[in-house]
Amino acid sequence: MAKTAVRLENGYRVEAQSRHHQWFIDEPTSEGGSDTAPSPTETVMGALGACVAITMKMYADRKGWKLDRVEIDLENKRLKKEEYPGYTGDSAFVHSITKRITLYGDLDHEQRQRLVEIGGKCPVSRMLTEPAFINDVLLEPQPE
Repeated sequence: MAKTAVRLENGYRVEAQSRHHQWFIDEPTSEGGSDTAPSPTETVMGALGACVAITMKMYADRKGWKLDRVEIDLENKRLKKEEYPGYTGDSAFVHSITKRITLYGDLDHEQRQRLVEIGGKCPVSRMLTEPAFINDVLLEPQPE
């Protein structure tokens, strides 16, 4: 189970903490933030790219394949449902994430294709594409 705590106190800069790791998230100045860290969306995209790359490397290592490096450039577009060809669902908007993947190493075509397939099954990909439910529990502030 992954746990992360976030704290927002001033402006839009947020401190996030997971286990003993700390990082920051902020909005660009064009959105009223101070642009001191990646935005929430950029953070999610980074998490997705990292998860895909790590999953590919783990799989290649288990198979004994020579995967030297993975580079993934990600782009998220939010489109009206009418703008996404073939979408017939009820959502007003569709998010289209494009991953441009470059695999370095002595790999044949089938291995490269398999790594892309496996990368698409990483935990963050599944979190974003499979049904997910967000449950809010409102707590009362505790005296400091």
